Amino acid sequence: MTKLYDNHNHSQFSFDGKKASVETSARAAAAAGLAGLCFTDHCDFYVPPMKAEHEHLVPEQFDIRAQQAEIDRVRNLIPEVEIFKGIEIGLEERSRDSIRKVLAENEFDEILASVHYLDDTDPFWGGYYQGKDWKTAYGHYLETLYKEMTWLGDFDIAGHFDYVARYAGYPECSIFYKDFPDIFDSILKYLAENGKALEINTKTYQDYNGRTPVLDRNILLRFRELGGEAISLGSDSHYPERVGENLPLYAEFIRSCGFRHTAHFSRRKLILTPVI
Repeated sequence: MTKLYDNHNHSQFSFDGKKASVETSARAAAAAGLAGLCFTDHCDFYVPPMKAEHEHLVPEQFDIRAQQAEIDRVRNLIPEVEIFKGIEIGLEERSRDSIRKVLAENEFDEILASVHYLDDTDPFWGGYYQGKDWKTAYGHYLETLYKEMTWLGDFDIAGHFDYVARYAGYPECSIFYKDFPDIFDSILKYLAENGKALEINTKTYQDYNGRTPVLDRNILLRFRELGGEAISLGSDSHYPERVGENLPLYAEFIRSCGFRHTAHFSRRKLILTPVI
């Protein structure tokens, strides 16, 4: 049986994770038979004005020391599951100095690099899509992810490359390699050449107002062609009941694409676990 690791989870230390705790999520992971999970609470230094209007949603820099102390406590309480200390760092050009500082001052098992906000907007609230057709919106998001992750360099996993498709109102609700081959080649080549992981974020592939994005197999096949071998599975859970959601399904999916391992990180070291 394949040992599965959920590398993207939020707890009470994330602004939007108040219904989850390190302990309840770890217990859910144990009940689901997961080998391990990583808590990657949100750290975004810039919040766009359209979101800042909702005062309960800011600030978004979590208490790293408190989170890691809680993880240590729960590790002793639930030893049957490996629990890792992570961060989901929000990539954003004007936050670069703050990002460098927080990563230099703390130690993590895993750094997940994601884009949540761009063009002074938050795709979740819809403003990003105004005045853009689907191809412009998706392509610009991918280009921003590439620009900021190559600037950072100091990360382990490129998070939810298709986040932008979740909340869009276009009929085109999935991101396909054929529509963005050049920027995908740049992203995938960089990850492959630098031993970094591409995330399959299972939260993306569910119904959003009658739209269900799908994962394009050709993206994974191209990653493999370019020498990539590290695929990270993450549920992006914000509730205990979603920990590990659909990980077995996507472990089989990556196996069908020719990958023989899933990836997770411990003390920033890549660990490959066979997909059986």
